[in-house]
Amino acid sequence: MMHDTQPKDDAHWLAEIARLRRERRAVIIAHNYQPGEIQDLADFTGDSLELSRKAAAIDAPVIVFCGVHFMAETAAILSPDKIVLLPEPAAGCPMADMVDGPSLREMKQRHPRAKVVCYVNSSAEVKAESDICCTSANAVRVVESIPGEIIFVPDKHLGGWVSRKLKREMILWNGFCPTHARILPGYVEQAKQEHPGAIVFVHPESREDVIALADEVLSTGGMLRVAKASTAKEFIIATEIGLLHRLRLENPDKRFYPATPNASCPNMKKITREKIAHSLANLSPRIEVPEPIRSRACQAITRMLELP
Repeated sequence: MMHDTQPKDDAHWLAEIARLRRERRAVIIAHNYQPGEIQDLADFTGDSLELSRKAAAIDAPVIVFCGVHFMAETAAILSPDKIVLLPEPAAGCPMADMVDGPSLREMKQRHPRAKVVCYVNSSAEVKAESDICCTSANAVRVVESIPGEIIFVPDKHLGGWVSRKLKREMILWNGFCPTHARILPGYVEQAKQEHPGAIVFVHPESREDVIALADEVLSTGGMLRVAKASTAKEFIIATEIGLLHRLRLENPDKRFYPATPNASCPNMKKITREKIAHSLANLSPRIEVPEPIRSRACQAITRMLELP
């Protein structure tokens, strides 16, 4: 146990993390929205889909998940034999909290023939009530794979974008990401005036009137790939500002501007180096998903991961 109350500097916590990750044979994974200093010490960074696949494939007894609760829960669902740590248990997701198991069961009763497509930004309980999961990177592909009526939870903006793209009606849950909702059309238009040659990337969790201003609608992983391959030199990024760190790191010859600096998710900024060190030292807080919720949720995630 780590009881020393003396203030420590970053070098101390970095040394502690390096020592403890060796001792625990731990792997640290971080979402693209994490602060730059957390991304920099991670073994892997990625979007929800990339990290879901990575968590399932990692050959390590301990996974430290630097993200929010539903992400660590997804890792625990896929890897019940591993210790999954979330260094800050209060790192939640307001959108995930907008749907729960009882409410979804009630909607399923009203639409008994509908299949439920569940965005991974949701609890294990909600995944367990769903037929298949999706991420922003593969939502279109997932919906294409399902015939008939669909209930899409919980993000009405992502679901609406998929619906418009496929010209297909869906029953949309009335959830949304508060951080992406703060990105308003006026901010994007002002950024375009200030940087007239810039390409506009918009995340599909954004409002419809913001998506309408996009040159490309992409997941965070998609933004990273397209920016790297593009001959353009300037980009306006309409998503959570944590992604700018990796975009700039991987493309030092290009310029990236946030659509608004207000698009910062407070939950994504709760994990610190000190919290990671304490989590590794104490092997807590652990994220565990009880049966049979874990097995049922795992089926929905696995169906997604098995899609070509």
